[in-house]
Amino acid sequence: MSKIVSVVNQKGGVGKTTTAINVAAGLAELGKLVLLVDMDPQANASSGLGITKDRVKTGIYEALSRTNRLHDIIVNTQHTGLRVAPATPNLAGANVELVTVERREHQLADLLAEAEHAYDYIIIDCPPSLGLLTINSLTAADELLIPVQAEYYALEGLGQLLETIELVKTHVKPDIAILGAVITMFDKRTRLSEEVMNELYKYFPNTIFRSVIPRTVRLAEAPSFGKSIFHYEPTGKGARAYDRLVREIVEKHSTQL
Repeated sequence: MSKIVSVVNQKGGVGKTTTAINVAAGLAELGKLVLLVDMDPQANASSGLGITKDRVKTGIYEALSRTNRLHDIIVNTQHTGLRVAPATPNLAGANVELVTVERREHQLADLLAEAEHAYDYIIIDCPPSLGLLTINSLTAADELLIPVQAEYYALEGLGQLLETIELVKTHVKPDIAILGAVITMFDKRTRLSEEVMNELYKYFPNTIFRSVIPRTVRLAEAPSFGKSIFHYEPTGKGARAYDRLVREIVEKHSTQL
C-alpha cells in the first residue's frame, strides 16, 4: 500500500507546490513509484512538470466527478516512475459541486483507493485555501507535509491550519498525522529567518525536518521550464536540499515499519 502525503498550507507563496513537485520527483529519483495529484485549480504542479493545459483534456476533476476513470487521466512525466493526475480549470467548480454530494469529504480518498496499490507514494498538492478540495486532500492523506516560509507573516495562518487539521482529525479522519513541517525560502543571511525557525519549533516541537530549503533563483525558475529542480539544476543547492528532505522522509517511514 502506498503512503499518501498531502502538501498543505492555506497561505500562498510559501513554496507549497515547489515542495510537492520536488518531493515527488526526488522520491522517483530514489526509485520509488510516485503519483502526484494536483488538487489546485491553478494547475501549477501539473505545468511545473511540463504538463501544460493544451496537453490536458481531462484531469482530476473529471475523475472526481466519475466521468473518467482515475487510470485514464494519469499522465507520465520526464521522471521515470513519476506520474501525475493533472488539474484542469474545471476543478475550480468542484468546491461548489461537492457541497451536495454524499460523503463529500471522502471523494478523493475513495478515488485514490483505486490506485494506491500501484504506487509507493501518492503526493497531493493542495490548493492555497481551506475549502472542500483541501478538506478532501486532508481526508485522503495518511500524513501531512507543511511547508512554512521563513518569514514572520508565514506563521500567522499556521494556527488556523492546525485548527482545521484538528477538526478533520476529530470529525473525519482520526488517524491523520503530521509528517512534519519544512522550512522553505530560507536565507541564512537574515536574522528574521532564524527567528522564524525558532518560533516554528513551538508549533512543531517533534516534527520539524532537519532539512531546510534555501531561497534560490533556480528553484523559482525551474517550473517555468516544466522541470523539477532535479532536471533543471541537478547539482545545485536547491536539488541537494530537496534530496536531503526526501531521504529524511524515506528514513522516517522506514523506522515506522
